[in-house]
Amino acid sequence: MSLFGSTIIKKHTSIQVTCLLLVAMFISLTSCKNVQEKKTTSKNDPWSIMNDIIASVSVPEFPDATFNIIDFGANPDGITFNTEVFKKTIAACAEKGGGQVLVPKGKYLTGAIHLDNNINLHLEEGAEILFSTNPNDYPIVPTSYEGVELMNYSPLIYANKKNNIAVTGKGVLNGQAGNDNWWSWCGKDEYGWKNGMPKQKDSLSLPRLMDMGQNGTPLNERLFGEGHYLRPTFLEPYECSNVLIQGVKIVNAPFWIIHPFKSNNVIIDGVTVESHGPNNDGCDPEYSKNVIIKNCTFNTGDDCIAIKAGRDAEGRRVAIKTENIVVQNCKMIDGHGGVVIGSEMSAGVSNVYVDNCTMDSPNLDRAIRLKTNSRRGGIIDGVYVRNLEVGQVKEAFLKINMFYATYTNQTGEFIPEIKNIWLENITVKNGGEFGILAKGYKESPIKNVTLRNVNIEKVESAFSLENVSNLKLIDTYINGALMQSPPKEEN
Repeated sequence: MSLFGSTIIKKHTSIQVTCLLLVAMFISLTSCKNVQEKKTTSKNDPWSIMNDIIASVSVPEFPDATFNIIDFGANPDGITFNTEVFKKTIAACAEKGGGQVLVPKGKYLTGAIHLDNNINLHLEEGAEILFSTNPNDYPIVPTSYEGVELMNYSPLIYANKKNNIAVTGKGVLNGQAGNDNWWSWCGKDEYGWKNGMPKQKDSLSLPRLMDMGQNGTPLNERLFGEGHYLRPTFLEPYECSNVLIQGVKIVNAPFWIIHPFKSNNVIIDGVTVESHGPNNDGCDPEYSKNVIIKNCTFNTGDDCIAIKAGRDAEGRRVAIKTENIVVQNCKMIDGHGGVVIGSEMSAGVSNVYVDNCTMDSPNLDRAIRLKTNSRRGGIIDGVYVRNLEVGQVKEAFLKINMFYATYTNQTGEFIPEIKNIWLENITVKNGGEFGILAKGYKESPIKNVTLRNVNIEKVESAFSLENVSNLKLIDTYINGALMQSPPKEEN
């Protein structure tokens, strides 16, 4: 081959290499751009963030060991007390490194049950734990009442600073509460209270606790229990991590029902709650992070799910935000609200996701409810709701109230903030009085509320709005009429 021909081949090869390099650079730059766009999209997409939260919470695993309470002397006759049996069985299981504490078919009467590390309290189908209605069967422990910590009656099932715990199975947890025991302490006639009977609003009870919360009284001095009439919660992981509550049915609770408190990585899966007593909230995550509530049914005497973060000065002092709460594939029946934030939310609540749920009952007051006031303060930032089917509600599909009041005067110097509320793909068949009922402060309006592809039928009034800034209505119909976003100056 001539030198000239060789030069041509080399030149041609050089051009090919250059072209290939340019193509590779273009592909690389395009790929990097796509990855960056994907990251940006993921970062800004609340539903991708929800999926990341779900993926980050693992189901607790337990050693392959079973400790049957019958082997430790349990009597399933529903009459004999088994408190010491549960205590011994759990202690033996914990001593061996953990495992399953098995409750076989039968009825087991007991006082408080305290879980330990690596314990799975498992109820077989047909098993029912009957909890005593005698307050003396519940020792005094650190707990919380309506957003204020105290030393009070132990929750019926309790764990304090434990890791890797569970309550599972197809059995029933029966608090046996009713008008003849715990419920009358609320002080309302409809729950069995009569003139002359003690109640939680007596000066030495709830008002005293609220003053202690405001004044920062040390926890060990907030001693309540006997003579103070503050009911215990049902199931409370207190400062715990890696918690699973799965499959069980919970009925007849004295007070709040499932209360993850200062706890992280909690899964509540396939639980049924049926309890129509006073303050019978179904689930109240408080000062907690990464809580997944899925496949559950709530039929309650108060809010189905109420997300909390401490009351007033107490919440500001604790300053643990409740965040990353996912409610998915759940059914809400009776209740003051389907999914609620507040009113105790002084430390702040962010990143709440409600996905693919149904709500329907003539006794359900609101579907989505946010409530606070100027004593609470705090911030609610980021509430995302999609794929929601609502049959009937009494008052409003969406209620946001910065002037919520209960007990005594609820005004103060701590103006709350509520912002970034997104609702999409929602149908409401019978919306009650209002489609949206929202009341903010002039100096702190409710900000950035978006409804997209929402259809609300049979409401008396589409809106009642005070101090709402940047309300966006996209493909939203109320009583068959396409709604227009209000002009900003009218928000």
